[in-house]
Amino acid sequence: MTNQQERPPLDKDKIIPERMAALRSLPVEIKQQLTGEEARIFLYGEPLPKELANKLKDYLEEA
Repeated sequence: MTNQQERPPLDKDKIIPERMAALRSLPVEIKQQLTGEEARIFLYGEPLPKELANKLKDYLEEA
């Protein structure tokens, strides 16, 4: 996807509210590292790719 293309909007019905709260509570420097796609994956509760899990490793709890 190029910078000129718009990202598809988030599907609000798929967003897990606890995930949104967790994302909002992350330090700014961590949020700035996340791509839109990574944020969507996290918010929808999809399996985290290794790179995303690595970015969030200090902030995730084991289930």
